[in-house]
Amino acid sequence: MQPYALTLAEAARAIAAKELSPVELAGSVLERIEALEGGLGAYVTVRAEAARRSAAHAERDIAAGRYLGPLHGIPMGLKDLIDVEGLPTTASSRVRAHHTAASDSTVAARLRAAGAVLLGKTHTHEFAYGLTTPQTRNAWAADRVAGGSSGGSAVAVAAGEATFALGTDTGGSIRVPSALNGVVGLKPTYGLVSAHGVTPLSWSLDHVGPITRTAEDAELVLAALVGDTAPNPMDSSNSRVGRRSSPLPRPRRTDGTLAGLRIGVPRNYYFDRVAPDVEDAVRGAIDGLRALGADLVDVDIPMTEYIQATQWGLMVPEATAFHERTLRTSPELYSPEVRTLLEAGEFVPAGDYLRAQRSRTLMRRAWAQLFHEVDAIAAPTVTSTAARSDQQTVEWPDGTDESVSDTYVRLSAPANITGVPSLSLPVGLDRTGLPVGMQLMGRPLDEATILRVGRAYEATHTSDALRRPVPASPVARGLTP
Repeated sequence: MQPYALTLAEAARAIAAKELSPVELAGSVLERIEALEGGLGAYVTVRAEAARRSAAHAERDIAAGRYLGPLHGIPMGLKDLIDVEGLPTTASSRVRAHHTAASDSTVAARLRAAGAVLLGKTHTHEFAYGLTTPQTRNAWAADRVAGGSSGGSAVAVAAGEATFALGTDTGGSIRVPSALNGVVGLKPTYGLVSAHGVTPLSWSLDHVGPITRTAEDAELVLAALVGDTAPNPMDSSNSRVGRRSSPLPRPRRTDGTLAGLRIGVPRNYYFDRVAPDVEDAVRGAIDGLRALGADLVDVDIPMTEYIQATQWGLMVPEATAFHERTLRTSPELYSPEVRTLLEAGEFVPAGDYLRAQRSRTLMRRAWAQLFHEVDAIAAPTVTSTAARSDQQTVEWPDGTDESVSDTYVRLSAPANITGVPSLSLPVGLDRTGLPVGMQLMGRPLDEATILRVGRAYEATHTSDALRRPVPASPVARGLTP
């Protein structure tokens, strides 16, 4: 196996055992980028020489006995909303064409301290206001959307152009592209991972988290992002549900079974208007959790009729408030799509925003009650696999049409509204060979449980067809880089 194809955990073990050098690993990933990036468009910019220098520095430190842990010498990409000192943060917008970060974001500083090697910045939808990342092609099929807004990060990991990456998630933007590209995406509990130095879309819905090849990898990255220190006081999200006063609980090591764990299976909402291939794959995966010893419990998802209104009622005015000054001074620099959304936010009454906040409060209380009944909830990540790049809507058998963005956010938004952690992992392929994702949702600050479930499932169910990076790369499908 080529080094670029290793999971983070595999690469870390090989580096710690001095069986693989960070220089060799970085070189393999950079060669992969050179071979595929012309056909994928995952990166805004690649810092090849800087990455090689960082890898060489890591190699010297490790040889001298200064090993920093499992991320030391591991190549990664950062979504282009995340500040890195001295580098542009463009947010894929002309508004930020001349912006250079004056300091590291908290997450970039933590990854730097852990010894990770920055490869470059990955593409996003403009200011993360979208679910497709239009600059980037799906890693499994060049004519399909990558998902978004962390599409660049997900494609880079899926195609072997990064061993791991970071994304952000306001309504599904880590989990949606992870599901569509056959990788693992973790949206942590709201406020657990600092968003300081990360360009916001909607401050009360935004999350920062890892995109990786396995749940084990996600656990390793999350540990580095959280650390053992108190939350950053500059991060406003720490005042809400995810505020942490103690170290993150580590996943409990088990014999690989899920005996005694109660997994909620939604009776409503999550399997409504879902593509048959997606439903079959996810229900099959849930049966696999039962085979591992989990108790399946049918549950009713509360307040589902308010989910879309609450998501939009929070996100739209908060996004507009952040962009208020530049929207008035230089509106022509925004794309028409994003400018329209931002201008629409100016017409949302304060009363509607307050009602959305009240709805979220009630929804959180209802979900807290739900987690008295179960330890985790398993459901599809998205309703369907990757849409064609020119596809505008999804047609359902009941005669309804749904926009691609709306269908992708529909099943992921509840975890943003409630702030609960959600892990998306690949559980199969549809009849055209595109990946299907299942999400596992847990109690606030109980990432340990959903990671435990994800790891147990992967240990017994991940097939060669889902082995990352993608076997059928864009090159193999006739797209010449």
